[in-house]
Amino acid sequence: MGKGKGSGCARAVWGRWAWSLSSLWQVRSGAVPAMIEVVAKLGRGPVFLAGEMLECVITFTNPLSAASTSASSEMLAWASAQIHCQFHASENRVALPPSDGSKHDVQAENETVFVPNRGERGQCILSTPPKILFCDLRLDPGESKSYSYCETLPIDGPPSFRGQSVKYVYKLTIGCQRVNSPIKLLRVPFRVLVLHGLKDYQCPQDEAVAPSNPFLEEEEGLKKDSRLADLATDLLMAATSRRSLHLYNISSSRGKVGTFCIFKTVYKIGEDVIGTFNFSGDIPCLQFSVSLQTEESIQEEFQRRRGQPVSFSTHARHQEACLHTAQSSFSLPIPLSSTPGFTTNIVSLKWRLHFEFVTSGESAGTCLVRGSQPEAVTWTGVEQIEVDTFSWDLPIKVLPTNPILASYVSQFSSTNSITI
Repeated sequence: MGKGKGSGCARAVWGRWAWSLSSLWQVRSGAVPAMIEVVAKLGRGPVFLAGEMLECVITFTNPLSAASTSASSEMLAWASAQIHCQFHASENRVALPPSDGSKHDVQAENETVFVPNRGERGQCILSTPPKILFCDLRLDPGESKSYSYCETLPIDGPPSFRGQSVKYVYKLTIGCQRVNSPIKLLRVPFRVLVLHGLKDYQCPQDEAVAPSNPFLEEEEGLKKDSRLADLATDLLMAATSRRSLHLYNISSSRGKVGTFCIFKTVYKIGEDVIGTFNFSGDIPCLQFSVSLQTEESIQEEFQRRRGQPVSFSTHARHQEACLHTAQSSFSLPIPLSSTPGFTTNIVSLKWRLHFEFVTSGESAGTCLVRGSQPEAVTWTGVEQIEVDTFSWDLPIKVLPTNPILASYVSQFSSTNSITI
């Protein structure tokens, strides 16, 4: 038995040694193809404003050591890039007319055709012209080559949005193909904010009017892009900095509860919605809650069922017990990751403050009872009390913000990679 066991070990060692020689011969002869790393990096971050210039640096690398033989060089036939927006709708809530999107699925089966939305769900509702990065690229071991892709985002497209009924998703798709190999796709998702009315404003033509640094030489495209971002910042600042006192009476069917005060109703994402209450009415308020909500509604002609309910999403909420409280306040942050209000031919997104009040069915004096201590007076709450509830909605307007700020909390990465 000992002899048989030794023979088995010898066969195992010989097998591993023979496999190592075979693998080494295949690598040196080029029989085993090396891999090429493709890295795409968005220099400024993954959030942009519609109308801005998107710039992405795409690097192709042959990761083999430079000490490898020249037979390890790799050839790429071509590489191309294109931006597209995918639209997806819930079949239970949205009734869409038939489209011709099936043509793309037929082309996707052909491995020599670059179709950016191949394998994606939904419809491609927006795309930029494809741009060829290179043709016939040779990469020696350890060599890298980078290419810059620049494209202006369409200013009339929808914003990025992931709702309960519809989704708008933007992606930069990079397609590349090695010689005698199928096409590989690298998708770079990013977020688009839309500021309505921006396209109605023209950038100043006079160089002296636009702010500039005489010590820096900028390309004309970068100057225009910078001016557009500055113009958007100025418009947002002008729209959200206006303050005026807004007073609202809080009343139920039985009488006045108090007043609500807010100083503005137009905000940017990332700001705080601040309001104050004055409970000076005849009806005591036991508890109140304020919710920051979005209202997602489908246009009537695209509704699956006529009169179907609107979808609500709560982004922040404040609740407080306020019996015998003269004044109170709240502060609700608008998340930077949320979508500003917008309207397309299919869906509409609006923002609101939703108030809920719990009031006493009795007067304020009956909400407390006096204790029986002779030396000191003690007030305690009643064990049972009749209550009434009612709600109120206050529409507000939420606009985009500086895309650089939104990039700090984006779920997307500025760098994406693939190995082909």
